[in-house]
Amino acid sequence: MAIRNAEARWNGNLREGSGTVRLGSGAFEGQYSFASRFESGTGTNPEELIGAAHAGCFSMALSAGLAAAGHTSKSVHTTAKVHFEPVDGGFGITKIELETEADIPGIDESTFMKYAEDAKKNCPVSKALAAVPEIILNAKLVY
Repeated sequence: MAIRNAEARWNGNLREGSGTVRLGSGAFEGQYSFASRFESGTGTNPEELIGAAHAGCFSMALSAGLAAAGHTSKSVHTTAKVHFEPVDGGFGITKIELETEADIPGIDESTFMKYAEDAKKNCPVSKALAAVPEIILNAKLVY
């Protein structure tokens, strides 16, 4: 299977330094800094990139699971809120909140929730993030 690449460069010390991250495909390149990670500065940060990866993986996994069961999705829109907080003398990702809205014709709420929970548990990024203490799913079926 495929091997995906990304790279990061950091210059300087933690507080005054800055860096760039780049996806191997070239689809994204962005700056990051202490301010963009720990404050509200301009640029991206590792946690935001993890959130994008998780939201994308979950959306695809939900769509795939539904399709395998004969339910074709019109759309799945997911956001991920990655909580990055002080823990035990350092920082850690303490919680991820996945919020998704999906337009799936002809499906009932309980069936939809079954597939949403399965996608949360089994998408490859969720599995990779299994050490995160809490991954919360708020799923909404829209018509």
